[in-house]
Amino acid sequence: MIYLLYTLHVVLCIFLILVVLLQQGKGADLSVFGGGSTMAAFGARSATNLLHRLTVAGFVGFVLTTLVIAFLKTSEASSVMEAVPAATAPATSAPVSAAPEAAPETTATPAESGSEAAPTSEPPAPN
Repeated sequence: MIYLLYTLHVVLCIFLILVVLLQQGKGADLSVFGGGSTMAAFGARSATNLLHRLTVAGFVGFVLTTLVIAFLKTSEASSVMEAVPAATAPATSAPVSAAPEAAPETTATPAESGSEAAPTSEPPAPN
């Protein structure tokens, strides 16, 4: 069933590509395939209507097949990671923290001989 839907989806993709390439652009004198031959075959106004209708029908079919495929595939509820054994996952020795560790602060201690305290790691205050 799903393979038939895939096949229909690919055929609709190719059909949409061809129909869009056959359409004449605004103000263009030549289309992609055969110059103005598409206008001669269908007439000036009927070719536009026919190609427009084919494009809309192809687009609606493409969207519907896309939605049906998505619905069928999500109902399976499987993951590609279920086939991977747990032993192949790389083991880490320690968790990695997001924030870098802070450097230890140096504190000023008064010297025993009555001299001034040792300088701190903080920058001096602006004057």
